Amino acid sequence: MDLSNRVAIVTGSGRGIGRAIALKLAEVGATVVVNDINEVAQGVAEEIRATGRQSLAALANVSSSEDVSKLVEITVSTYGKIDILVNNAGITRDKLLIRMSDEDWDEVININLKSVFLCTRAAVRYMTKQRWGRIISIASIVGLIGNPGQANYASAKAGVIGFTRTIAKEVASRGITVNAIAPGFIDTEMTQRLGESQRQELLKRIPLGYLGSPGDVAEAVAFLASEEARYITGQVINVDGGMAGA
Repeated sequence: MDLSNRVAIVTGSGRGIGRAIALKLAEVGATVVVNDINEVAQGVAEEIRATGRQSLAALANVSSSEDVSKLVEITVSTYGKIDILVNNAGITRDKLLIRMSDEDWDEVININLKSVFLCTRAAVRYMTKQRWGRIISIASIVGLIGNPGQANYASAKAGVIGFTRTIAKEVASRGITVNAIAPGFIDTEMTQRLGESQRQELLKRIPLGYLGSPGDVAEAVAFLASEEARYITGQVINVDGGMAGA
């Protein structure tokens, strides 16, 4: 895979899966705009620049239309284009439905789903003109199979999947592919906070028997962003150790 001369935006890439994606895209040659809502983005951009690749940090709340416009504008004004958009930003506010507040619902939908709409709409305007683009959104197997206590998160991720399949059909004639990746349980700060008994129960649900790493997701993103994946669009690739198919 070679992404030399490609410019990528990765939302929510200050830590975890987003950070791994940003670093992987840079490793295979891309110029990466690291987005997050706080200064952690700067640290990742510095990591990338230390490898000799170009990168800048762009603080933005991607559930805000105004912030998204500024994010895309600074990318284009700095690097002249946008080739790859990775919609990774996401949050959880887990509660059983009976205890879930309006705020719990709205915040998760805005960050996990509305942001995908806003960022994709803004990026497509540039990609359409250049007749080339890659849009990759991070969904979740929860959006496919559900999970108790995550009605808001599952709904948002299911929405990402429906959005992906629809926009893929809308922009295919412009040389833009649109795909989603649905991670299963990945070894991040969230899963590391689980107790040992919870962790063992979780592992029983994974046919491969172990948690995925952020790098597993990043490898799939890099592939979908590359020329090798030029004939793949409107797809959801599960990176889940076999959970969704079990």
